[in-house]
Amino acid sequence: MTQVSRSTASGRIVTLMHDSAILKDNPLGDPTRRRVSVYLPAAYDSARHRGRRYVTLYDLAGFTGSGLSHLNWRNFDENLPEKLDRLIASKRMPPVIVVFPDCFTQLGGTQYINSSAIGDYADYLNQEIVPFVDGEFRTLASAAHRGCFGKSSGGYGAMRMGMAYPDTWGAIANHSGDANFDFVYGAEWPAVLTHLQNFAKPLLKTGKQSVTPQSVPGEDDGRVKEFLTYVAETPPNGEKPLSNSDVMTLMLLAMAATYDADPAAPNGFYLPYDLHTGERIQARWRQWLKHDPVNMVRANKRRLAKLQGIFIDCGWRDQFHIHFGSRQLSMQLTRHGLGHRYEEFSGTHSGIDYRMDVSLPFLAKALAP
Repeated sequence: MTQVSRSTASGRIVTLMHDSAILKDNPLGDPTRRRVSVYLPAAYDSARHRGRRYVTLYDLAGFTGSGLSHLNWRNFDENLPEKLDRLIASKRMPPVIVVFPDCFTQLGGTQYINSSAIGDYADYLNQEIVPFVDGEFRTLASAAHRGCFGKSSGGYGAMRMGMAYPDTWGAIANHSGDANFDFVYGAEWPAVLTHLQNFAKPLLKTGKQSVTPQSVPGEDDGRVKEFLTYVAETPPNGEKPLSNSDVMTLMLLAMAATYDADPAAPNGFYLPYDLHTGERIQARWRQWLKHDPVNMVRANKRRLAKLQGIFIDCGWRDQFHIHFGSRQLSMQLTRHGLGHRYEEFSGTHSGIDYRMDVSLPFLAKALAP
């Protein structure tokens, strides 16, 4: 085990290296040896609290992110360790341990669920990282004192953790997590389909056309593979970085690899739209809707009822229209008698880390012994 420590104003960061057996031979060939950074509050090293054990929170990063990025210095803002120092010092919340796992992939991230096309990141988190952290630090090693939180894909991941693993997680906080897929993803697919035309072979030609749908609906005709190769071969030095269209296309393909994975399909997953005509393929789209949290509450209400706290919020100006999904998710929870705290604020999908001033104390208090 390699250990590196960095002092902060009050707490400190410890970074460990973990070798994953679950991610071994993952389909994308992503690293199996990864850093796991952990925030330890100032009280952790105090002689007075030498035997004390702590509530543990896991920070699930959004798409294109990693928990490690939340440790970076920020201009005119706090990083997460600085926020924790302030909230704890001001007694807004009790001291907690916070874990920053690395679940980044070649497709830009993960939704924290198992996928035959990406890797078993739910198992990685639940079966490897949680016991690894509990074995290294003085945690309160039970679901009753363990929670997770995140924004966007991380918020979605937190919601899925609560729905599927209440024996591991006792409370969750979901900031602007993906929900209501018809709005969130359906609105983005037309631009993605147009962008993928740039990678079609043979290239599209001007003139008289004979339009037909794909011979096998939902399968890549080569353009998706060509695009993924382009992304993989883009130099990491930033001289010619990926465009916004590239990143959005990569994200939608990552979602397809998450929600409709099949080892028999080209690239390991199916597409929910015809690449030629732009028609939605309803049989494929139904696979996506099975993973929409709005549609999952009823089947998972007994698991959700075991949680000690559910926090959901969203800005009502979210540019991906996720606030409508958040509202529907809250309505479904209420309909099934599941207590939760739901808040909205005047914000977009960006720059909303200040909302953790609300969610982190909520989680810490819900999980306190």
